[in-house]
Amino acid sequence: MEEIFTLKDLLIKGDIPGALVVVEELEEMSRDDKISNITSYGVILLMHLIKQQAANRTTRSWDLSIENSAWEIQKKNKRRKSGSYYLTPEELRQTLLEAYLKAIKKAALEVDEGVYDAATLETMVDREDIIDRALQVIAAESES
Repeated sequence: MEEIFTLKDLLIKGDIPGALVVVEELEEMSRDDKISNITSYGVILLMHLIKQQAANRTTRSWDLSIENSAWEIQKKNKRRKSGSYYLTPEELRQTLLEAYLKAIKKAALEVDEGVYDAATLETMVDREDIIDRALQVIAAESES
């Protein structure tokens, strides 16, 4: 919020270059917030995809969580006015790869009632397949 007051003061003083610096900072802060939200939903999405693959089954609850997480990622990633995206497909893939470690740790607590640690669970699933499936689900949400 302080940035808005600073921006207002700079505009009143006519300091356009200084105001543009603040605008760039605000844009970066907004983008970072969007990426953080996308990452959080990515962890949930990946966790359920990991559980599906490791347990070789699914539940209605997991399916709904996957669908909701993909929808939220799609919603958070889309810019309102321009219709473009905060993250390119490559950046979204990288964000999911970064979220994967946290997702595997969370999934380890739930697969077969937590009998596997994260390292063991990781050997039971195919990371690239899970990331690819996550991207497919997210893409499908944009079409619905």
